[in-house]
Amino acid sequence: MDEDPDAGLALLADLTGATDPALCELARQLAGRIMVDIGRRGRTRPKGIGKIETQPFRPDAGDLDLDTSLDALAEARAVRGVPDVDRLKVRGWRKPGMAVCLLVDRSGSMGGRPLATAALAAAAVAHRAPADYSVLAFGPEVVVAKAQDSAKPADQVVTDVLALRGFGTTDLAGALRVATRQLQCSTAGRRVAVLLSDCRATVPGDALAAARELDELCIVAPASDSEQALRLAQDVGARLATVDGPTDIPEALARVLGD
Repeated sequence: MDEDPDAGLALLADLTGATDPALCELARQLAGRIMVDIGRRGRTRPKGIGKIETQPFRPDAGDLDLDTSLDALAEARAVRGVPDVDRLKVRGWRKPGMAVCLLVDRSGSMGGRPLATAALAAAAVAHRAPADYSVLAFGPEVVVAKAQDSAKPADQVVTDVLALRGFGTTDLAGALRVATRQLQCSTAGRRVAVLLSDCRATVPGDALAAARELDELCIVAPASDSEQALRLAQDVGARLATVDGPTDIPEALARVLGD
């Protein structure tokens, strides 16, 4: 770690997949502590002032907004049916602060530096939005490592990410849609999806349309393979940072999140 921190983190990430169960467990415990500690670099977002605004319908989110929900209510009444909740809106408080959904691309090689980079990104996001964040891992399907509206210790989130192994295709559009649904669970004033990927989709789907459904998208791509990520960032107006290794993550997140 003193001579080459990225190499040390990569080795530790690989050891979390050791065939020896005792060694594997020790490596995961150590990796969780170290990566959470490194992820604490950089400041958290300041608190702001809440405000009332129109939001997607949730039973506990506030009062029904009749002006924006009238068409859905009228159509349901005409056929004596149940209104489509996806078309209903409520007026509720949007709390200050920031919600983050981290999307980790697990479709390619997922060991060594890429795995350490993903785990450190999870630790850094947990530090910046400790009460309101989610972590998704995607390849051919999306795995929710930590849901937006559930509590989970940061070191456990990190060890769960370290248990991932890469394989299969890349459903980028599907992952972005799941991120939208996760962030809709939050009432934060700012809701950001952070995409850790080269953004090379290999599953049919409209990733551009899915990206535009998000309030805000930031992309962190490998410096050696960022061409597709740059193209997506330009197309949807996302902020982009590149990293050479795991220890670049805290600074990259600070740049894209505007710290």
